[in-house]
Amino acid sequence: MPEKEAEIVHRSVLLDESLRLLDADGGGLFVDATLGMGGHSEGILDASGDTSVIGIDQDTEALELAKDRLARFGSRIRFAHANFADIRSVVGEERPAGIIADLGVSSFQLDSGSRGFSFRFDAPLDMRMDQDPDIATAAELLATSSEKEIADIIYQYGEERASRKIARWIVEKRENGQPIETTVQLADLVRRAVRTSPKDKIHPATRTFQALRIAVNNELGILEEFISDSVDMLKTNGVLAIITFHSLEDRVVKQAFQKHAGKCSCPPRIPQCVCGAAKRVEILTKKPVMATEAEQFENPRSRSAKLRACRKLGQ
Repeated sequence: MPEKEAEIVHRSVLLDESLRLLDADGGGLFVDATLGMGGHSEGILDASGDTSVIGIDQDTEALELAKDRLARFGSRIRFAHANFADIRSVVGEERPAGIIADLGVSSFQLDSGSRGFSFRFDAPLDMRMDQDPDIATAAELLATSSEKEIADIIYQYGEERASRKIARWIVEKRENGQPIETTVQLADLVRRAVRTSPKDKIHPATRTFQALRIAVNNELGILEEFISDSVDMLKTNGVLAIITFHSLEDRVVKQAFQKHAGKCSCPPRIPQCVCGAAKRVEILTKKPVMATEAEQFENPRSRSAKLRACRKLGQ
C-alpha cells in the first residue's frame, strides 16, 4: 500500500463535540459503528480508562489501519468486520453507554487512488465500502441498470437536476460499446452534461458520484433500521450520536430521532396514531452541531458535517 494510504495520522470530524455529547469520560461500553481509521474510538478510549469500545467497519483495509492505531489499548478495543446495519448481531446482549456513527466516505477511502470513490484519481469505478465480490460495483450498476433506473438513482440520491441527461448519455455510451468503467470517464461525461457557472464551488460530478456511492452501499436503506436497533440496544441514559455529510442522510436521522422522541408523523385527519411514534429518547441537539470555522479551515471536508444526538430515556 502506498505510504500516503498507510498514514494513520488522522483527526475525526467533530471529535470534541462527539465526545462531549457521548459523555465519553463517564466510562462504560461504547460502539463505534463506522470505525474508519479509528479517530472517534481513540478519543473515547483516551477519555477514560474505564471505557471499552467495539469498532465495526465493512472496509477490511480501514480495519487493519485502525487495529494498528488502536493497538495500545489492548483488550479495551474489539474489532468486527461488518456493516453498521449488523450492530445488533455484533454487540449481542451487551448494553452500550454510547453509540456513534460517522457516515459517508472516510478520508482514507477518498484519498485511495484505487477504490473509485473520487474523481481526483483515474481508477476503476468501484465505490464499494465492503469489497465483497458479491456486491456490485458502480460500474456494474451502470452496465446493468435501465436508463430510468440510473436517472432515478442520480436524482433521488444526488439531487442532480440533469439526472435524465446524464443517464441518457451513459446508456448511449454503453450501447455504442463504450461503457462507463472508470472515474475519469464518468466525471468527464457529467462535466459535459451539467450546466455550470463560475459561482459553483463544487465539481459538477460531485452529486452523481455521491448518488452512485449511496446506491452501491445501500446507505439510506439501512440507516433508519440502524437507528431503531441502536435505540433498542442502548442502556438507560445511553447516547446515540450520528454525523452526516449530506442533506438526505441528515433528513433521515432528524426524522428518525423525532419519531423516537414521540413526534407523530401520521396525517392529521387519522383518528389514531399508526406510525409507531413513542417517546423513547430525548433529542440533545435541537439543531445539528456544525464544525467550527477553525476545523473547517483545517479540514474542508468537515464543512458539510452535521452531528445529531439523542439520549435513551428507559428500557
